[in-house]
Amino acid sequence: MQKIDVLIVDDHPTVRLGLEAILNRFEDLEILGTADSGEFALELCRRNEPDVVLVDIHMPGMDGIETIAALKRELPAIRTIALTYSEDDETVVKAVEAGAIGYLHKTAEVTAIADAIRAAAGGKRSLAPEALEAIIRSKTSQQVPPDAELTEREMDVLTLMVKGLKNPQIASTLSISLSTVKFHVGVILKKLDAQTRTEAVVLALDKGIVQRPNS
Repeated sequence: MQKIDVLIVDDHPTVRLGLEAILNRFEDLEILGTADSGEFALELCRRNEPDVVLVDIHMPGMDGIETIAALKRELPAIRTIALTYSEDDETVVKAVEAGAIGYLHKTAEVTAIADAIRAAAGGKRSLAPEALEAIIRSKTSQQVPPDAELTEREMDVLTLMVKGLKNPQIASTLSISLSTVKFHVGVILKKLDAQTRTEAVVLALDKGIVQRPNS
């Protein structure tokens, strides 16, 4: 059996040791070592050239996205998987654009992480459903022309935004998923040519798209 050489990169020792102990249970995975920083990870990769590197996105100094991009430039044969607690769209898109072939949440099942490593070693992309949704939202919002007319559902979301509701509250009020709310908010910002939620609300009020609450 040919083993897959893996390097674990995370600034938290508990996470590193935990992943190493768990993944070592799989006979086809060989943990070459661990690194607590992006800089050290690059050094180890230059020396050992693992097949797959698990990279924590949020690290001090050289963060995970910078590490992934550096590995892509310097050692393109090495596959990287972003393993993180973050699910925001911008982080997901940046990690994939930097060169990550996989993106998994740290709470993913151990078997899912092992399967992602195997897929990565074979050159196959492995994205958590939430990450895939984030990429789709990003690509879709980029295609939306500014000043396009808001749909009925987008108007519902915008109205609640004006009332000061946060995404989880909007999701609960409209009985839709949080990811769907995030998608609608992104499209609304694009159509209103706004950079932030606050700017979108101000523009919507100024243009008379929605009425001020209790007016």
